[in-house]
Amino acid sequence: MPSIKPTAINPQEAEKLERIAYILKTVAHPLRLGIVHLLEQHPRLNVTDICEALGYEQSLVSHHLQNMKLKGILSVKRDGRSMMYSLKERDVSLIIECLENCQCNM
Repeated sequence: MPSIKPTAINPQEAEKLERIAYILKTVAHPLRLGIVHLLEQHPRLNVTDICEALGYEQSLVSHHLQNMKLKGILSVKRDGRSMMYSLKERDVSLIIECLENCQCNM
């Protein structure tokens, strides 16, 4: 049986893996995953809409939205008196979609 020699990861691949790990760590919470899923369906929502759709208290949702915004997952724009949240990058959705379709033993 031939042996497989591991090859070094080039800097670009290492950077890509770091970014994926960072995204996974950031969204690794049921509420945060729910927010991402909701924003996939409705590209711009305010905190009240998100709270009503997911059934959580506004203070908790706001905390998670702020965390995801600070880590670059979400973008926020003011619309009158409301702050409208949206996914900053489609990459987040693609990563989660891949995990949802995984045939892992869960």
